[in-house]
Amino acid sequence: MIDNTTEKKENSNSKEKVLLVINCLQGGGAERSVLTLGQGFHELGYDVHILRFKSKVAYELNDDITYHQLDLNDYNSIPTKSLRYWYFAKVLDRYVLKEIGTPILTLANLDKADMVLRHSSLPNIAHVIRNTISKKIELFRSQGKKANDKRLSNIYSRHPCICISKGVEKDFQATLGVMNTTTIYNPIDQRQIVQLASEFEPEFDSYIIHVGSFKTQKAHEVLIRSYAKTRKTLPLLLLGEGVLLASMKELVTSLGLDNRVHFLGFQKNPYPYIQKAQFMVLSSVFEGFGRVIAESLALGTPVISTDCPSGPSELLPPHNLVPVGDIDTLAKKMDEAMEKADRYQSSFDKELSPINIAQQYIDFMRTNG
Repeated sequence: MIDNTTEKKENSNSKEKVLLVINCLQGGGAERSVLTLGQGFHELGYDVHILRFKSKVAYELNDDITYHQLDLNDYNSIPTKSLRYWYFAKVLDRYVLKEIGTPILTLANLDKADMVLRHSSLPNIAHVIRNTISKKIELFRSQGKKANDKRLSNIYSRHPCICISKGVEKDFQATLGVMNTTTIYNPIDQRQIVQLASEFEPEFDSYIIHVGSFKTQKAHEVLIRSYAKTRKTLPLLLLGEGVLLASMKELVTSLGLDNRVHFLGFQKNPYPYIQKAQFMVLSSVFEGFGRVIAESLALGTPVISTDCPSGPSELLPPHNLVPVGDIDTLAKKMDEAMEKADRYQSSFDKELSPINIAQQYIDFMRTNG
């Protein structure tokens, strides 16, 4: 299924093509990063295509990019996952060569795209590694899920791997022994973020904000228990959805915080809330990059974060960081920031612009292709 018009396809035939592959464009940092990176490639003059395996979309789609869908679930009748991914890779290759043409760069984003493109014969494929792999393996095993290090090494050893922070790259090499890697940070479109931040006025005046899915990685329980220990002079706004949402609402009620903690659900445009906040707070157990940190800095919003294994320490000074899981220290810093948020102000790195980050991908491909 092709989402864009035939006319647009014909107009882009003369340009070199870049393909980004991802499971879906549902709400998440990786999905937003793919769309932002696609814009960067477009600004460089490339014909940009995004191919997804599910129809789900939670963001406004950029008209400068062509979108495609191949449904991986259509092949669920193939009994084993490895065979299913191998067969689907052949389907994907045929589709791309017929409907898009030969890309000069193909980027696999997140697990399912990685497992499919492991078997692809397209040229110049790279995997974008978006999380601290050792922590992800630990989390899987703690939940009773299988995480085979050798199988993961096989998936990522065929093509180059581009890690979204230096911490992710170091951990990836140490955990899987895959050495054909580099670091390229996530792109942040400050101009677009500032524009989106002016779209509406949040209904709250002064508050603390957290933006992220309600899942184990984000450690909302630590955040809520830390907030309960503060003087609570500002309310706490939680933006996002996820499997742990109901249990976090129960925790808020049990701590008597119903009038101070507000659950606002997933917001397609969270930037007005981020811009107006006194400060952003992250309590994550691990991050790949910490996109919401960079977005907050782009809007001039101070940030306090846990010093999880990768990401935050590459974006924030040490004063803004607290140990993972340290409820008392996080509560103390939140109290300080509620009194004077400027203590945690930090600058935004202009080098994270989409066109600059996209050029780094092209340079890497030219060197390693």
